[in-house]
Amino acid sequence: MTEEALGEVLDDMESRPGSATALLRTIVAIFLRELGGWISVAHLLELLDALDISDARARTAVARVKKKGLLIAETRDGGAGYRLADQAVPMLARGDRRVYNPRNMGADDRWYLISFTIPEERRAQRHQLRKRLEWIGCGLVSPALWIAPAFLADEIEEILRRVGVRDDCTTFVAERPIVTGDPRETVAAWWDLDAIRAHHDTFLRLHARDVPPPAGLGDREAFAIYIRAIDTWRIVPYIDPGLHPSLLPDDWPGSDTSRLLEDLRETYSAPATEYVGSVTGRRIDNPGRAARVRAAARTA
Repeated sequence: MTEEALGEVLDDMESRPGSATALLRTIVAIFLRELGGWISVAHLLELLDALDISDARARTAVARVKKKGLLIAETRDGGAGYRLADQAVPMLARGDRRVYNPRNMGADDRWYLISFTIPEERRAQRHQLRKRLEWIGCGLVSPALWIAPAFLADEIEEILRRVGVRDDCTTFVAERPIVTGDPRETVAAWWDLDAIRAHHDTFLRLHARDVPPPAGLGDREAFAIYIRAIDTWRIVPYIDPGLHPSLLPDDWPGSDTSRLLEDLRETYSAPATEYVGSVTGRRIDNPGRAARVRAAARTA
C-alpha cells in the first residue's frame, strides 16, 4: 500500500457516526481480525442488514472503504469476500487502545508541544497536519503551536512523518504550562470543550436507554445495539485528550460516558459475538475481551 493510500486508511474520523460507512468500519474494527481477517460478501451484507442497511447502501459503503484501503476484495474457497488490508492492522490496534483502554492524564503528567513553520505554498500539508492533530486530541495554543498530553507523543510523531512535515516541526516535552489566571480558562481556550462535550452528551443521550437491555432481546438485536453504541463512542476517545479533572469543568461528563461504555460492553459484547458467529458459521472469541488484552499489553 502506498503512503497516500495508507493516509486514506487513517482518515477514520471522516466517517460520520451512524452512516453506513461508519457502521461498516465499526464491524470491521471489532470483528474482522477475530474472523481471521476475511469475511464473505454474503455474510458481511447479512451483518449490515441487522443494522437496517440495505444491500445497495451496504455495497456503496464497501466500495468506499475499499477505496480508502481498509478492505481488499479476495476470493477464498470459491466465495467472494473481503480481506483486511495488512497495513490497516496497526490503525485498528491503535483503535483498540483508544476504545478499550483510553488514557487519562495524571496531575503530574508531562505535556508535548508541537511547533511548526510550513510555508504558504504547502498549505495543503499544513491543513492536513492541523486536521490530524485535532483529531487525536491536541489543543491549539496559537496558529503554529499545538499542545497535548505527552502520552500522545508517538501518535503525533507518526502524524508528522505521514504528512511529510517532520523536518518543519520542533517538538518539546514540558512539565506543565505556566499561565496567568485560572488554568481551566486557558484549557478552554486551547480545546473546544463544548464540541468535545457534545460528543459525550450524544453518546449518553442515544445509549443510556440501552442499559438494562429490553426483556427478551435476541442476539441479532444485541449486535445492532452494540455496533451502534461503539460507532457513536469511537469519536470520543480521539477528540477528548483525557485531561486531568482539575483542568476541566466540575460537571464534565467523561466519567459518566466511561461507565456507560463499560456497561454496554458487559451487556452486549457477548451476544453480539454470538450473532456474528451464527452468521459466519465460525466460533470466535469475544472480540471486546481480546481487544482489551491487546490494548493492555501495549500499554503495560
